[in-house]
Amino acid sequence: MENNVEQILVHHLTAFGNNDLDAIVEDYTETSVLFTPKGIVTGLDNIRQFFVEFFAVIPTGSAFGMDQKLIDGNVAYILWNSDSDLAQIPVGTDTFVFEGDKIKYHTVADYRIAK
Repeated sequence: MENNVEQILVHHLTAFGNNDLDAIVEDYTETSVLFTPKGIVTGLDNIRQFFVEFFAVIPTGSAFGMDQKLIDGNVAYILWNSDSDLAQIPVGTDTFVFEGDKIKYHTVADYRIAK
């Protein structure tokens, strides 16, 4: 299971780095749940819109550092940082729960300093 989770996570992170909305949405289903500081996001269209807004702050080419990546069974956790022209994010964290080859639950939070 961990190998499959690793593959899906790498796909997700690569798509994120490339700001590839179509590839990002491939990792979710209509019933996936994204927990954010602004509330719960469900449905592929709403998940896509969440990433449209996130990519506006961290566009392709922004500095991104992976501080920690942990996987246990079908759960993955990442701790990261980023710096773009619009914001400095000294700490960001995501937790993913996978079901099959999709992200079923995803939490995301970051400390964002606007520039």
